[in-house]
Amino acid sequence: MKLLLTGACGFAGSTIAEAMLASRESLEIVGVDNFIRAGSELNRGRLLALGVKLVHVDIRSATDVATLPKADWVLDCAANPSVLAGVDGRTSSRQLLEHNLGGTINLLEYCKDHRAGFILLSTSRVYSIAALGGLETEVVEGGFRPAPQEVRGLTEQGVAESFSTAPPISLYGVAKLASEQLALEYGETFGLPMWINRCGVLAGAGQFGKADQGIFSFWIHSWRAGRPLKYIGFGGHGHQVRDCLHPRDLVPVLLQQMAGAAGPRIQNLSGGVGQSMSLRQLSDWCAGRFGPREVTSDPLPRPFDLPWLVLDSSLARRSWPWRPETSMERILEEIAAHAEANPAWLDTVTS
Repeated sequence: MKLLLTGACGFAGSTIAEAMLASRESLEIVGVDNFIRAGSELNRGRLLALGVKLVHVDIRSATDVATLPKADWVLDCAANPSVLAGVDGRTSSRQLLEHNLGGTINLLEYCKDHRAGFILLSTSRVYSIAALGGLETEVVEGGFRPAPQEVRGLTEQGVAESFSTAPPISLYGVAKLASEQLALEYGETFGLPMWINRCGVLAGAGQFGKADQGIFSFWIHSWRAGRPLKYIGFGGHGHQVRDCLHPRDLVPVLLQQMAGAAGPRIQNLSGGVGQSMSLRQLSDWCAGRFGPREVTSDPLPRPFDLPWLVLDSSLARRSWPWRPETSMERILEEIAAHAEANPAWLDTVTS
């Protein structure tokens, strides 16, 4: 079986490629990347050593995509992953949509031409900011959690697939949601297998963490390096909570999807409540691991920020079955060890 993997030299793409090849010897992977993300070149040698064939292609270009070899499946890990993309002054809204929606269209056309299946790594940010921001929350042990309330799609385990996706969800979120809908339409129209996997925060060693993406990696690297850190918004206390998942834990589901197993076309795949943490709690972990330090506060919120976002992956657990294999503690320790071994990492991935 041949897999076309976009965003292959990113953190998620390269981690998934390595784990897939370790699980399936018969798998052939063609990795696609445009190498515009700082740090992506670092993964080139590792993937080549694993036998991944790498091609320098920009999926925003239909003519570039048309040159790609025939594959049985496309796994789309390519995206500008920041919720602030298109509004932060560093990228334009058009650039964001060209990356995260235009690229999807080109890949779906490729799938139509080659009769290939398509798997999209989507995001928790397709869920409504207004609905999430309107949840009643309480602070428990240094982190927000929803108070008991009746909201469609809100469970004790987090945000389920039936939660509102009504705007606003950010330009990043709406590009991903539109990509999901297009994938399902292409699947129905042209008889192609399509899978949508909505992921929470992905984290692990080697992630290109920044303040607006890859927050667990960014925070741990910055703490170890003694760089300034700040709690932003929600009173400046660091109570905002996210869950995290190691990308290699996606692989069992991805392989089942490629093998033709039956399951829901749209599903959450995340660490869930058991692997969630606030910035305040993450700081406590860092203080225990590296020693204490000061974190400043700014009570003013950033655009599109949320006090709490944890996905409920119960549907995936029932359907495949599936559950995360890498604990939160193992993920954090893996990042910390990587930070110690790579003290210039933040400079490398933000250059």
